[in-house]
Amino acid sequence: MAKILYGNEVALKIKEDLNLRIGKLKEKNIIPKLAILRMGNKPDDIAYERSIIKNCEKLNIETKVEELNEDILEEDFLKLMESLNNEKETHGILVFRPYPKHLNENIINSSIALNKDVDCMHPLNLERIFEGDLNGFMPCTPEAVIEILKYYDIDLKGKNIVIINRSMVVGKPLSMMVLSHNATVTICHSKTIDLPSITKKADIVVTAIGKAKLIKEEYFNENSIVIDVSINVDENGKLYGDVDFENVKEKVRAITPVPKGVGSVTTTLLLKHIVDAAERNS
Repeated sequence: MAKILYGNEVALKIKEDLNLRIGKLKEKNIIPKLAILRMGNKPDDIAYERSIIKNCEKLNIETKVEELNEDILEEDFLKLMESLNNEKETHGILVFRPYPKHLNENIINSSIALNKDVDCMHPLNLERIFEGDLNGFMPCTPEAVIEILKYYDIDLKGKNIVIINRSMVVGKPLSMMVLSHNATVTICHSKTIDLPSITKKADIVVTAIGKAKLIKEEYFNENSIVIDVSINVDENGKLYGDVDFENVKEKVRAITPVPKGVGSVTTTLLLKHIVDAAERNS
């Protein structure tokens, strides 16, 4: 049976360090603060927003939510962003995606101040990662994958890693990040032919497809390490990953669960980035 790679253990370790750092900021009368911009009232967005606020409150990080209409004009959005960029007491800005279709994604992402871009959405912050510079903000979900592997002493050097996702949110930045750790990377996607034959040869498989229990035990070998990024909700509100966890865990070497896996680390890293920004701008 596989070793279960619990993300909440990783998150707890990060939070312990954050508590100390936030205490030092408080001594300087600095309270880290996050601005959240949400367009519309999608249930998934509202649930994520509540989770972020709850986690921020536990660490004494302030939050401000800007609830915007889905039909907001781009110029009005940019005016709001400019105002937040100039607010000294706001250290981080998070815009929920995907955006309404009438908004230009590149323009919106480029409008976030580089030093407040806590989920690495600005093209220039992403560019740094593609150049191999991991010293600034990184996208929270790919960074969570790296942090989990690091916590459990899983060395990436020389490993064959398959990432089933080619988005700019997960797959592409994660591929650059593991390359910086001297891994060999294969990116797969919906048009990949005979996916199991590729994943079965990998040392580490990262999946972020968004389809519950799609990935079965035939995708892996007995030494596979499986990182399941996706969080899928069924009609009863129960959470599942892409991987058929109960069956796959009997075959592979190690696997992250859903829930209590990558998601908990992703949220915690967002908090870390807010604190990073507060320290840099203090």
